[in-house]
Amino acid sequence: MRSGAKHTLCRRLGSCVWGNPKCPSVKRPYSAGQHGNAKGGRNKLSTYAQMLLEKQKLRVHYGLTEHQLRFVYQKAQAGQGQTGEKFLRNLELRLSSVVYRSGLVPSIAAARQAVLHRHVQVDGKVVNRSAFHVRPGQVVSIDSQRSPAIAAIAAKVDAVPPPYLELDKEHCKVTVAREPNVDEIPANVNITRVVELYAR
Repeated sequence: MRSGAKHTLCRRLGSCVWGNPKCPSVKRPYSAGQHGNAKGGRNKLSTYAQMLLEKQKLRVHYGLTEHQLRFVYQKAQAGQGQTGEKFLRNLELRLSSVVYRSGLVPSIAAARQAVLHRHVQVDGKVVNRSAFHVRPGQVVSIDSQRSPAIAAIAAKVDAVPPPYLELDKEHCKVTVAREPNVDEIPANVNITRVVELYAR
C-alpha cells in the first residue's frame, strides 16, 4: 500500500495515475512543495530514472507494495509469451483490479477494502484475497442483501468498463468475458520500461 499523500506522484507526472478528473494534478500539474513550480521545468530524467518512474506509476495504479509487484512480475516470467504482456494481464485480472475496473467501486483502494472485508464474491462464493486471479468466464459480484451499503455505492459509480468485462450494474455483478488485450488496459504505463528495470 502506498503511504503519504495519494496524488503526490500525479503532481510530479503532471497527470493523474488513475485518470481522475478531480485529481490535484489537473489544476497544479507540477511537483508538490515550494520548488515544484519553479521556472525552468523538470530536469531531464536519466534512463534509470525513467524506468523507476514507470514502475512507480504501475505500483500506485494497482495499489500494490513493491513486494507484491515484484511477485507478479516473477510469475509473468514463467512459461511462454512476452513477459510484459503477461505482467499487465496478471495485474489486470487480480480480483481487486476487476472490481475497480468494472465500476463497482470508485477507486482501487475501495476495491481492495471491499475484497478484504468479504463484500465480494466470485461465482457466488466469498473471496477475501485481493490477489485472487479471476479467470475468463468467472462472475464477480456484490450481494446487495449481504452488503447493501457497498451495493448502493456501486449503483452510483459512473464508469465504463473495458471491453473484456461485461457489467450487469443492476445486479452488481461483472463477468470476465476474456483475457484483456494489452492495448485495452487503461493503465497508461510503459510496461517495457518496468520489465527492463526488473531485468537489470
